[in-house]
Amino acid sequence: MANDLTIGDTTNKQKLKIILALAVPAMIENMLQTIVGFVDTVFVAKLGLVEVAAVGVTNAILAVYLAVFMAIGVGTSSLIARSVGAGDLGKAKAIARQSTWISIILGISFGIVTFFFAEPLLRIMGAEPSVLADGVVYFRIVAIPSVFISLMTIFGSILRAAGDTKTPMKVGIWVNLIHIVLDYVFIFGVFGMTGWGIAGAAWATVIVRVIGSVALYLFIRKSKLSFSFRKGTSNEITLPLLRLSTPAAAERLIMRFGQVLYFGLIVRIGTDVYAAHMIAGNIEIFSYMPGYGLAVAATILVGQNLGANRREDAYRYGMLTAGIAVVFMSFIGILLFVFSPLAATWFTGQASVIEMVTTALRIDAFAQPFLAIGLVIAGALQGAGDTKSPMYSTAIGMWLIRVVGVYVLCIYLGMGIAGVWLSIAVDLLIRAVYLLLRFKRVFRKPSLNQTITASDS
Repeated sequence: MANDLTIGDTTNKQKLKIILALAVPAMIENMLQTIVGFVDTVFVAKLGLVEVAAVGVTNAILAVYLAVFMAIGVGTSSLIARSVGAGDLGKAKAIARQSTWISIILGISFGIVTFFFAEPLLRIMGAEPSVLADGVVYFRIVAIPSVFISLMTIFGSILRAAGDTKTPMKVGIWVNLIHIVLDYVFIFGVFGMTGWGIAGAAWATVIVRVIGSVALYLFIRKSKLSFSFRKGTSNEITLPLLRLSTPAAAERLIMRFGQVLYFGLIVRIGTDVYAAHMIAGNIEIFSYMPGYGLAVAATILVGQNLGANRREDAYRYGMLTAGIAVVFMSFIGILLFVFSPLAATWFTGQASVIEMVTTALRIDAFAQPFLAIGLVIAGALQGAGDTKSPMYSTAIGMWLIRVVGVYVLCIYLGMGIAGVWLSIAVDLLIRAVYLLLRFKRVFRKPSLNQTITASDS
């Protein structure tokens, strides 16, 4: 287990190996999820544009559900990592049990909301009448059993917090492969069996979530964090968990609603600009994979070393992980700059749109180092128990810099797609500087660090 290696005297070279051992499986897992999501979209697209729209509007609501589940995972990761680092496995198991119960309650609650309010929720999201019928079918199938989304999320967080990023990756590989097969069979049918269309896509998703939840729980049962559901719960764990998770949930919701607002502004600029923006976003999403994986490593390593009262090591792990992310993502930035015209042709043959996508991605290429710092240092702060600073940075970046930037640069100054992505680049730069200063302040001021770590203990 990685946590056996992370606590103790290590050289920078050894730290590098430990970071990559944790980060690479998380990178692979995220990459697989992105690829499978792409394949899923391709399959549904063969049914028709109405079905694509139905899945899209449903996923916009599910993104809010997932934001809450992931926030519980952030709080869980932070608390378990520090308990494991301190050698207090009893407390780590109690946190795992309590967070699982909270996830179950939340998952069932969201399922009940979906059962009764599926159609009104889709209407609120702007689903047109032609989309509504398919949307309700898909939404109810995938979201009534939301408890399996929450369980997969929390079980993965528990294993990663203990330093095991390989098991979630292995489970993810099998689940995603099964998903692709079931998707095709249930949507289109085989061997004379009639496919179920969009309902088939929904059932394939549900089945693999059930499989993934059960598989991850079985691995937890075999790990040193194995816990019993029958033991009682305690407010001494619930309250710190909620204190950490609430800002993390707020951050994700702020980001989602901010995206809705500034996407609306981009639509006002023009359909072609919006299409180019979405294409550029679909290409750029692959650049996030190293950052996400290294952010997971930063959360684990900072948390475990703080738990072991090795603050200097925690700080060094955070900074070294951010440095590795900058190297990885700067290289991706070079690829984006050079190959963006070619990548754009995968999505469209329209010359004006290809030119706009190229402009967007070449601006984004220069922002990749700042994106790397922001992702990793946010993860490091969460490992230290500071979930508020990432929330503040997201709120300012989304609602002030991006929304105002798009309005001023695009609508007022008429800069088009360049204005959109310059706003994003400025957001990433300011966010990186703020989070980096905050991280250094946490570890350079003992009183502040003690305040943060004591608030959730």
